[in-house]
Amino acid sequence: MFTLIKNAHIYAPEDLGIRDVLIGGKKIIKTGENIRFDWDPEELEIIDASGKIMVPGFIDQHVHIIGGGGEDGFASLIREIQMTDCVRCGVTTVVGLLGTDNNAKSVSTLIARTKALKEQGMTAYCLTGSYAYPSETLTGSVKKDIAFIEEVIGVKVAISDHRSSNISAEELARLATEARVAGLLAKKPGVVHMHTGRGKKGYTDVVKIIKETEIPVSQFRPTHVNLNYPGALEFAEMGGYLDFTSGNETAETAARLKEAFAKVPLNQITLSSDSNGSFPIWSDDLKVIGVGIGKMDTLFDTVRHLIKDQDVSTGDAVSVITKNVAEALMLYPVKGCIAKNADADLVLLDEELNIDTVIVLGKKAVTDGKLTVSDYYHYE
Repeated sequence: MFTLIKNAHIYAPEDLGIRDVLIGGKKIIKTGENIRFDWDPEELEIIDASGKIMVPGFIDQHVHIIGGGGEDGFASLIREIQMTDCVRCGVTTVVGLLGTDNNAKSVSTLIARTKALKEQGMTAYCLTGSYAYPSETLTGSVKKDIAFIEEVIGVKVAISDHRSSNISAEELARLATEARVAGLLAKKPGVVHMHTGRGKKGYTDVVKIIKETEIPVSQFRPTHVNLNYPGALEFAEMGGYLDFTSGNETAETAARLKEAFAKVPLNQITLSSDSNGSFPIWSDDLKVIGVGIGKMDTLFDTVRHLIKDQDVSTGDAVSVITKNVAEALMLYPVKGCIAKNADADLVLLDEELNIDTVIVLGKKAVTDGKLTVSDYYHYE
């Protein structure tokens, strides 16, 4: 079956103007003007995208796919994510991870959920480890998890946070070396994805490692840089990626991103949602006084604010959840772009930048803003 999408204004994320896109199976076969289809017309579906914007499917690299939580007791554990939760938000690729809780939640369950999302038709990866160090793994080794488990592309750890294991610079360097060597072996990024809190040390240990060892800056991926933004700039000046969290105040996050664009090369900036993670509210003496939940729809809502409120071009705004993430995770040009031989992960936006159509690996998942796919189980 083939699909021909006609007359869309394409941001690939580069502005390509009005073009057509021909899809065959899970891949993009061709992009261009006035594409002709010379095969049996019964094998072709035509989508008229006149007046619509087409962008690559979104990549969310920080998602609690089995749910986060636990800071306010077992009742605060958050539910796992469903495939439909992702595609309705335009997200066609996720990276799952653990948070503070590696007791009620486990790496084995995380990997199982990653595999389930793949079975349901989207692209999914995950990270071994959690906030804690030494890292929880499935095989007993960070290196083996990354090297031999297809879905695992790196390791998660927490730094500069009262819930972390207070990992030392030496331990963090050894962890990064393990992840790097395994990544080289398996042709994966082997990243050390770091929950980075408001702690006193900030990015001190990471900067120290980069300055004093041979470990490249690209191995370290701090996230939630909104929480400790000034300290992140030195890391960015060394060539590091900065991952912002969309949060619940998306207009505020968009403003912070616009500020970062003036100080950091655009291709070093990414955005993730922290979806289904817990957003605890702390008192001055670090007691929990409330808990919120990260939501995936904040991802594109932040990008929408970038375009509408911050006057950022559509291509630049979208790149922080498409091309930049794909390059950072060694997925480009299969992911994060609209080009021949790329995966057919596409999002059509209407004139108000609302999500109209989502195509996931060549299959329509959202049409006219409504889901056209379902999860394995149907809940009333």
